[in-house]
Amino acid sequence: MEKPAQFCAETNSHAMCLFWGRDLNILYNDAYKPFLGAKEPGALGKPFSVIWSDVWEHVQGFVEDALSGRGTYTENMRLVMDRNGFQEETFWTFSYSPLFDDENNVAGLIDVAVDTTAMVRSLRVQEVLRHELVHRVKNSMAVTTAVVNATLRHAETLEQARETIHHRITALAKAQSILNDVPIDVDVEDTVRQSISAHMDNPERFRITGPKLHVSSQQGIGLSLAVYELATNAAKYGALSSETGSVSITWKTSGLRGFEFVWQEAGGPQVQPPTRTGFGSRLTNQIVASYFSGKGETTYAADGVRFVLEGSYQTEIDVPEPQPNLSWNTWEQMPKKPANVIG
Repeated sequence: MEKPAQFCAETNSHAMCLFWGRDLNILYNDAYKPFLGAKEPGALGKPFSVIWSDVWEHVQGFVEDALSGRGTYTENMRLVMDRNGFQEETFWTFSYSPLFDDENNVAGLIDVAVDTTAMVRSLRVQEVLRHELVHRVKNSMAVTTAVVNATLRHAETLEQARETIHHRITALAKAQSILNDVPIDVDVEDTVRQSISAHMDNPERFRITGPKLHVSSQQGIGLSLAVYELATNAAKYGALSSETGSVSITWKTSGLRGFEFVWQEAGGPQVQPPTRTGFGSRLTNQIVASYFSGKGETTYAADGVRFVLEGSYQTEIDVPEPQPNLSWNTWEQMPKKPANVIG
């Protein structure tokens, strides 16, 4: 035990920890500390199942393999942790190897881990944007038609219509450009307003309320995708397709990083639930929700569409830095079992 413990303590180029004894008490190096979040420094010497109780059921099988004398290795495993007092979606590449005592019996294990969350999220962003590009191309003509029709209904002259249509199409293009303009942090209200700017011909149709809040650039992209999708559908079928329709957009925070976002339509035509689930529904309810490690739900009440996103927000400083030189799978194909069992 002495040599592995000394090696773990002195090695800081890779995050490592030892789990030793009947209770698998933890010993870790400095590079491992950020993985523990708010659990550090009180984690030192505590049992594995206590320190990582939030993910124990998912890694217990790997631990048992290592304790039986077989090393394990897995890539990009999805684990939902509450190490910082709120639930967050994380991804990990790690290996468990057995440690032997002086009598050559397995007495613990060594864990070498890499946090691959940033890389998996980057891949997720790329994939979502590819799908979104195709989806937006299909929607662009429909949205443009809706904007032109709404303008012509209210214009008194062709010159007035021409000028108004020009401004609205420009606003539409500006809303779409948010996918390319990714600052370090994004302001939630600015993101919302930019995403609906093509439909802001009458600001009184929108009620936008919420606290001043900045989120990470990736969450800003996710939120802009959701708002743009909801506004597009509202202009085509919902509240924004009617002269009397309106939309309430609200968000609030709670506890430690809790986040709730609500889109509520009213005054439009009677809502008809969709007959099938397309990319738009998957985007808002699943893909965007994953940016916030939460859930999204769209309901189709007769008096108006309602979308609720619940999760946790991050700022850019919370997002882990990518780790170089590591192979990784697509986010849709994360292995649920070790990629290799060694021994």
